[in-house]
Amino acid sequence: MTAVHIPLLAVDGGGTKCLAVLTDRSKRTLGAGRAGSCNYQGIGREAAARELAAAISQALAEAAGRLPAAATDDSGSGAAWEVECAVFGLAGLDTEHDRQVITGMVRDVLEMLRIRVRHLIVENDGFAALLGATNGEPGILVIAGTGSIAFGVNRAGETARAGGWGHRVGDEGSGYWIGKQAIMAVLKAADGRGEPTLLESLLLPHLGLDRVDQLFNWTYGPDYSVEKVGELSPFVSQAADSQDRVAASILEAAGEELFLAARAVIERLRMKEQPFKMILQGGVLQNDERVRRIVIEHARRYTPQVTIDKAQNDPIFGVIAKGLAYLEKRAGESEEV
Repeated sequence: MTAVHIPLLAVDGGGTKCLAVLTDRSKRTLGAGRAGSCNYQGIGREAAARELAAAISQALAEAAGRLPAAATDDSGSGAAWEVECAVFGLAGLDTEHDRQVITGMVRDVLEMLRIRVRHLIVENDGFAALLGATNGEPGILVIAGTGSIAFGVNRAGETARAGGWGHRVGDEGSGYWIGKQAIMAVLKAADGRGEPTLLESLLLPHLGLDRVDQLFNWTYGPDYSVEKVGELSPFVSQAADSQDRVAASILEAAGEELFLAARAVIERLRMKEQPFKMILQGGVLQNDERVRRIVIEHARRYTPQVTIDKAQNDPIFGVIAKGLAYLEKRAGESEEV
């Protein structure tokens, strides 16, 4: 059987989307695919595997159209693929148990798609994004998308993380967390335990609801999901822009929580008195200027030598950078031999 050789498969799988990219050694894209969330903690292993397979399949199909050798194998059926290095940066990899589950899921998907991988790297999506964003230099990466987490690397190459403990017990400052706070604020206002807020008039129509008690039923019903709650975050920004004090306080708290995660990483890596870059990524930090400003202001007061990196590259570029670094290292070792 003839196998089509691809230097690199890079996958960035988060709580909102999964991106898969096939590249050559010069970073030229051979194929790309996109699917939904592949965070098994949020949607389950089986559903996560389906989304992961869908994204990679799209990338393979695009590559097959560009590489004539991929049209058929010796048996006349679809090609088998040989990937020199595959790097998966996946959300939900927080413990050793998670690593076992996710690595098993990745191997199952690769086998199903008939992809042989010579070197497999499976990391948390944030670590891969950090290494790509800093190009090996000291830095802190704060991500606030559907979930949230902070990663850091110092001059000695030591790494640390804070947050990222998932929607049930963590992810403070994330889109999900902001959406959940909005739901709670609406319920408190209805009880008379909280201030009146515009959030009720924004959330209910979006969810197709007429009354606050229906919001309660929705929250505990089958339509509730991490992704759908995360989608409520922009309405909090909208209310805050309309001078809603409740919404503004939610966003302020989100910014403070994200800074606390960054500060914990800075302290563990002994970077407070050193120059380094702080990269802010994810939908919340890139789209909500209020949250972003709070994080930046706190960071500059705490560690004056920090430089805020305004580049907004997609984390997939960090995953690709990690894979290409491995390929370059292997090439150098071969030349030495």
